[in-house]
Amino acid sequence: MRVLSIGVMLALVLALSGCSSKFKKYYGPEVTRVVVMKSDRKMFLYHHDEVLRRYNIDLGFAPAGAKRYEGDGKTPEGRYLIDRRNPNSSFHLSLGISYPNAADISAARAAGRSPGGDIFIHGKAKPLQRRGEDWTAGCIAVSNREIEWIYAMVKNGTVIDIYP
Repeated sequence: MRVLSIGVMLALVLALSGCSSKFKKYYGPEVTRVVVMKSDRKMFLYHHDEVLRRYNIDLGFAPAGAKRYEGDGKTPEGRYLIDRRNPNSSFHLSLGISYPNAADISAARAAGRSPGGDIFIHGKAKPLQRRGEDWTAGCIAVSNREIEWIYAMVKNGTVIDIYP
């Protein structure tokens, strides 16, 4: 009976270890800064001056230049913060970027436009929505597996610098 009990427990542990959650646990060094290099299609997670992780990214469908107004298809450029989390995102998981800031709002209003918003780092579109490179409406996209780790590693309040 005892051998059967141990066998059942072992089978249960093995079965559950195959189950994967989109919510990862991260116990490594704190991510102190996120850096996006738009022209290189790269994103880096830093702990001070040390690169912890690097990712290939997709951007807005019109990637050249900084976001100026809602609907322009551009990814913002400048310094922002990670300011919110969406565990139920249409794009697997997502981390909000604090766009627009005061300068973005002022520039858009001067042009008679809305600056837009809802800029995120997120996973991929659902398979039937899949597009080629630079398919977002201004967000930064990574694979679903990558966003699971980014979501675990990057906390609200982390600086994100987005360069041309």
